Amino acid sequence: MNRTEAFDEYARALRGGQREYKERVAAGLEPYPKVLDQLLPDLTSAVTQRVGLVEIPVDQIVGTRTGGRIWAFTAGFLPLLEESSEFANKWVSLCMANLSDEGIRDPVECYEYLGEFYIQEGNKRVSVLKHFGATRIPAIVTRIMPENDGSPRVRAYFEFLDFYKVSKLYSVQYRRPGDYQRLLSALGKEPGEQWSEREQLTFTAYFQYFREAFEAHNGRLLTLRPEEALLVWLRFYSFRDLGKLSAEELKKTLATIWDDLQAISQPEPVKVETTTPKAKGGILGRIISAGPERLNVAFIHQLDTERSGWIRSHDEGRLYLEDVMAEAVTTQSFFNVEDTEAAIEKAIASGAQVIFTTAPQQSRATLKAAVRNPKVRLLNCSVDMPYSSIRTYYSRLYEGKFITGAIAGAMAGHDEIGYIASYPIFGELASINAFALGAQLTNPRAQIRLRWSCVAGTPVADFIKDGVRVISNREVPSQDQSYLDFCTYGTYHVDETGSLMPLASPVWMWGKFYENVIRSIMSGAWDSSKDKNRAVNYWWGMDSGVVDVQLSGKLPEGVRMLAELLRKGLQAGTINPFFRTIHSQDGQLRNDGSRTLTPDEILHMDWLCDNVDGQIPSFEQILPVSRAMVRELGVYRDEIPAEKEAPL
Repeated sequence: MNRTEAFDEYARALRGGQREYKERVAAGLEPYPKVLDQLLPDLTSAVTQRVGLVEIPVDQIVGTRTGGRIWAFTAGFLPLLEESSEFANKWVSLCMANLSDEGIRDPVECYEYLGEFYIQEGNKRVSVLKHFGATRIPAIVTRIMPENDGSPRVRAYFEFLDFYKVSKLYSVQYRRPGDYQRLLSALGKEPGEQWSEREQLTFTAYFQYFREAFEAHNGRLLTLRPEEALLVWLRFYSFRDLGKLSAEELKKTLATIWDDLQAISQPEPVKVETTTPKAKGGILGRIISAGPERLNVAFIHQLDTERSGWIRSHDEGRLYLEDVMAEAVTTQSFFNVEDTEAAIEKAIASGAQVIFTTAPQQSRATLKAAVRNPKVRLLNCSVDMPYSSIRTYYSRLYEGKFITGAIAGAMAGHDEIGYIASYPIFGELASINAFALGAQLTNPRAQIRLRWSCVAGTPVADFIKDGVRVISNREVPSQDQSYLDFCTYGTYHVDETGSLMPLASPVWMWGKFYENVIRSIMSGAWDSSKDKNRAVNYWWGMDSGVVDVQLSGKLPEGVRMLAELLRKGLQAGTINPFFRTIHSQDGQLRNDGSRTLTPDEILHMDWLCDNVDGQIPSFEQILPVSRAMVRELGVYRDEIPAEKEAPL
């Protein structure tokens, strides 16, 4: 290349820089590179590590060490100075060197902070190499260690350091704790397992292939990084598929999950619906949004009604739906399903238009089926799943627990009440705390002794042995009154002889729930509540009729009257268990009493009230049979080591 041709390249790069400058200014973004000295003013006292000579990803070069002459470049390191400048002449010389037989050999010098690079020496080399499409640049790197403040970003960075030790890859920079473990599991690798050179090259090539497809699909318009999008993609496909799919096929796979990627890129990816959706108002709205006149509805269950009270309650809901909407629905059920995806496809082949999968462990299979069948409405019984291809559903059982807590406080006879929780999952902590607050309503001194059914032990026998006279066990799974009367579930009283007397229990009203969903589809309200940029999670409660409380006939009349008053207040929305002053076990003020907690705050509780004696069990303490549920919905699921999948 001669000098005239090199100046032509500079002119092209300059036009690109001017265009980038205008676009960033119009978007309200900083048009120049970041400056490390401004980000970390006290850089001289920072703890650093010498990484040495490595190849760094060009896309992760975001700024310069100092602020001198940053106005010569755009944020993307394209030039901004005129062709007559000394800067342009030096750029042109580097351009000629880059295209010569020798190329640009000298590495740049830079600092790395939280996975991003700031150039100390070699800005123009970066500019030339980026202009010619280089994806990696040799660099002598000094790492700046961040203060370990416990924030999610810093926790994720320290996980990166462990990842880098074994993989030597800088190109993957997650911002959420647990994501490196999820990636390793998807690749079939153990934490701490060294990567071979071939594995490094394979991953780098496959990831670059995915990155290019993601960015070609306007991925830069999302706040997701390509590696974060890859984790979502791996929920639907395997990493090996990247070596098999053509560019066009990969593009199609991204198109099928694009709504999910958009949802996950939002600050609040899940839209929690606490009331049943309503169709648009007016005659015209009802005509436009009216749904189908008849629906074929399928239910996919992991077990059957004989072995599982949970499945029995959902099937009772199906029978209720058939009864109240006989002219509008046809239902079918699949029991003892081992392959959820295959069962969904079979249901669709037999005409199903709406499909409910009734266990959180079926969520991934439901997702995969949903992207293949976008015209079928698929729902999974779980909460806080940030994927818009499906809708998730659960019930605000804590409202019923608040009532049974008040009953327990009135019936205990002394201050200690036993409580057996199921799993440390989203919503369960709200139930424990609502019960504890309900008990305080009738006994201000009430103390809740918390135990868990998902860990080893005999909590009921232990409570009785210790003289606890009121025990709250797991809620009844079905509307069948015998569950409560036999004291196998619900809250009950223990007399001096050890005999049990039933008191009350929350109960799932799945039939009403399914009726509400189907009516929303038929009225068009389903489409009205759709949010393509967020996942929809139905979290309905007593005001929607999907949760109730079974009361024992042996309850004293005054206690029954109190329970009925609380039930009416919760149904009408005039009573809220969390609209009061609340302190957690660590003494932190969680609510000063001037407001109610938001649905998101309630759903994501990971703390216990100060009158609860007990702790949230660690994943290691949980019985193996219960771990799948906690992996999906656990309040600390991001910290659980992911399960190993197919090898890289």
